[in-house]
Amino acid sequence: MAELRHSSSIGSRATPSPLKRDEDSSPFLPDNPTDHHDRHSSRDRDRDRPFWSNFHSICPFFSDEPRVSPHNYKILILWILLVIIVGFVSISAILNGLNSPYLCRKDGIVLRCPRVKEPPSLWGNPFSATTSWKPCAERRNAGISELPPENETNGYIFIHAEGGLNQQRIAICNAVAVAKIMNATLILPLLKQDQIWKDQTKFEDIFDVDHFIEYLKDDVRIVRDIPEWFTDKSELLTSIRRTVKNIPKYAPAQFYIDNVLPRIKEKKIMALKPFVDRLGYDNVLPEINRLRCRVNYHALKFLPEIEQMADQLASRMRNRTGSSNPYMALHLRFEKGMVGLSFCDFVGTREEKALMAEYRKKEWPRRYKNGSHLWQLALQKRKEGRCPLEPGEVAVILRAMGYPKETQIYVASGKVYGGQNRMAPLRNMFPNLVTKEELATREELDGFRKHVTSLAALDFLVCLKSDVFVMTHGGNFAKLIIGARRYMGHQLKSIKPDKGLMSKSFGDPYMGWAPFVEDVVVTHQTRTGLPEETFPNYDLWENPLTPCMCRA
Repeated sequence: MAELRHSSSIGSRATPSPLKRDEDSSPFLPDNPTDHHDRHSSRDRDRDRPFWSNFHSICPFFSDEPRVSPHNYKILILWILLVIIVGFVSISAILNGLNSPYLCRKDGIVLRCPRVKEPPSLWGNPFSATTSWKPCAERRNAGISELPPENETNGYIFIHAEGGLNQQRIAICNAVAVAKIMNATLILPLLKQDQIWKDQTKFEDIFDVDHFIEYLKDDVRIVRDIPEWFTDKSELLTSIRRTVKNIPKYAPAQFYIDNVLPRIKEKKIMALKPFVDRLGYDNVLPEINRLRCRVNYHALKFLPEIEQMADQLASRMRNRTGSSNPYMALHLRFEKGMVGLSFCDFVGTREEKALMAEYRKKEWPRRYKNGSHLWQLALQKRKEGRCPLEPGEVAVILRAMGYPKETQIYVASGKVYGGQNRMAPLRNMFPNLVTKEELATREELDGFRKHVTSLAALDFLVCLKSDVFVMTHGGNFAKLIIGARRYMGHQLKSIKPDKGLMSKSFGDPYMGWAPFVEDVVVTHQTRTGLPEETFPNYDLWENPLTPCMCRA
């Protein structure tokens, strides 16, 4: 419009009198500008005219007038093109926004998530995050997952699943995947006694063997025991001639094909040990990672009695107030062994610190040395967020997040270092803390005390079923819980505290409560088990999204 006025002004300067101009040269000039009465009549008629008539006066391209300035044509065409382009871009953006799934992406060390309109909730993730992805590990690719005939097996593999319950679980998943890679038959894994747990649980004492074998029958051939034709079973358990050693951590699939498969073909039966984290994630086929998810989330089921007891405990947690209530599960890793192994410094008396120094010197003499470097090491580890959170620190973080004093909290933990004195700050701020020993009778738990891993399985399941799960330190238990809750649809909150940032806040004597609350809330908005983009060398057990989930 400005250009039209500019064009008109140029015409005015070129003509001595506006009355002598061609009346049709501008659609904005009245028919008789000298007649005051006519102007009023014209104004009244304009008010009575329909919009389309006014549109003609503004956009002469659509007018019935026989002559319209070529300059106006060009401007109108440019306007139309601009409107079309803007409309196309806007519609595309809207459609992309509607169709794109909810996905958080890494920007350096910051995780950026899509914005949502709904207000934040203490007890669940945003609705849009729970409707974008669905589990699809059960989907098999034709050709890759087909099981060859029994007489075409390349041999048998036998593994020792070491460590605690969750480390053993990961080893079992990897064993199935390795058997698939080499087209070998898997002998039911042996759960090796752990030096810390001192537990001799067998596979069938904790997992449903029939379901395990039946579920995976189309993927891998699994047998319960060493074949009868192999007479010297002790050789498989002890002899180095029957053992494949020196498998590197996170080995690619090709390593097994090139280095392990020839020995299995030669010997027919071989043991693989050690077998902790001996298979990589992004150096194997996606179908192999999907198979590991099938094992973890579908094939490995605890015995029915363990599942039933866990359901009872979860139900009791949800009805502790007399009516239905949500509950939080807190995995508190502050046992003496964990505190000692961390080599971090914690609040305590001189006597406590001296006793802990002696304990570390005895258990880890090579790391302890003469102890002179430990103070600097402790400061560095705390700054990097590699120290377990103390019970009191957990209480302050949860309160800053907005969880009220009445929150029902299930605590999954071993014996806390420092006992009741160490737990006092947490219990004072959240008095509704309970453990499985307080939820169940002694008689109910007696049947599970024969195996430490059975009690650990109860904790695992009650945490898995909780509305909010909070970890305080890394480890297989926490990452398997977070991964499983993500696989279930990202609805359940799984809080992973930023221990590095929290250490700075706790160490700042000038930080008030209001800025501390703001730091905690803003930092942890994206640390709740949301759909997260995977990256090279990602941990499949904590984030199964790429290989094991599909767009909903």
